[in-house]
Amino acid sequence: MGAIFQSLGRTVLAGFVILAVIIIATGGGARGGDHAWWAFVFRWLHVLSGIMWIGLLYYFNFVQIPSMPKIPDEQKPAIGKVIAPAALFWFRWAALATVVTGLIVASMFQYLGKALMFGPGYVYIGIGMWLALIMAFNVWFIIWPNQKKALGIVQVDADAKAKAARLAMLTSRANTMLSIPMLFCMVAQQNTPI
Repeated sequence: MGAIFQSLGRTVLAGFVILAVIIIATGGGARGGDHAWWAFVFRWLHVLSGIMWIGLLYYFNFVQIPSMPKIPDEQKPAIGKVIAPAALFWFRWAALATVVTGLIVASMFQYLGKALMFGPGYVYIGIGMWLALIMAFNVWFIIWPNQKKALGIVQVDADAKAKAARLAMLTSRANTMLSIPMLFCMVAQQNTPI
């Protein structure tokens, strides 16, 4: 058992094996080819990706950013050269996976256009989708390019580095702010009559 937990890859694989056992044991895979099953699978992937994305957003804003001033200068390169780049990798790809799986789910249930245009009965999910799209845009086109400068992945002078770090932090804070109504709208939709 210890060998499973020594490797993140083996740990995740073990989680999927347990999931497969649960699906088989409960007969959940019996409908493996129908629309409802695949819609559920993509909704589950959407939630899983969203947890990774928003979890990392909250990690950056509730843990890493507030902790940086408390870290001795000689230890900060470990964050900037190792931890932050790895976290940003998963952060940006989780954002993309969340958007893609969300669009697939909306398409599978044929409400994508209605939601994006705030059609009757789709206002909450529409607002949630637009907020998520804005947040994903911020991740890929503001936070990531500026973090590359702030972390020294892209070489810039000290002034540009400081400005990039500040813009990335402020945009991350904006995403944290937007995540609150976005998550509310995503969950509220299930209680909205269509």
